[in-house]
Amino acid sequence: MKLLLDTHLLLWAAGSPGQLSVTARDLMEDPQNELLFSAASLWEIVIKHSLGRADFQVDARVLRRGLLDNDYQELAITSAHAVSIGSLPPIHKDPFDRILVAQAIVEGITLLTTDALVAQYPGPVRHV
Repeated sequence: MKLLLDTHLLLWAAGSPGQLSVTARDLMEDPQNELLFSAASLWEIVIKHSLGRADFQVDARVLRRGLLDNDYQELAITSAHAVSIGSLPPIHKDPFDRILVAQAIVEGITLLTTDALVAQYPGPVRHV
């Protein structure tokens, strides 16, 4: 199964694995699953890091390299992803979360999220 990880899951997997739920850890460690990260997550990290957010104090370049070195696949943002945001219900206002949901829907992959609000979207979204 292909799994797209939300930004917090990526940060926790890389730097604070103790914060991952047992379910998230089990899914991420299952060799049958293919783990993906979105360019949107790195974009979010860069922006929030530059704003001084304490929970985003990571070098996005180092994180990206580490993800790739650990066999995560990178998912680029396409125009199909962007335009599909228009069909999403207004459940969540965060543009980064909305693009992740759109990517999961367009690509037919499961988005794993730590955000219960994001998990309310219809489609392949799972709260872990």
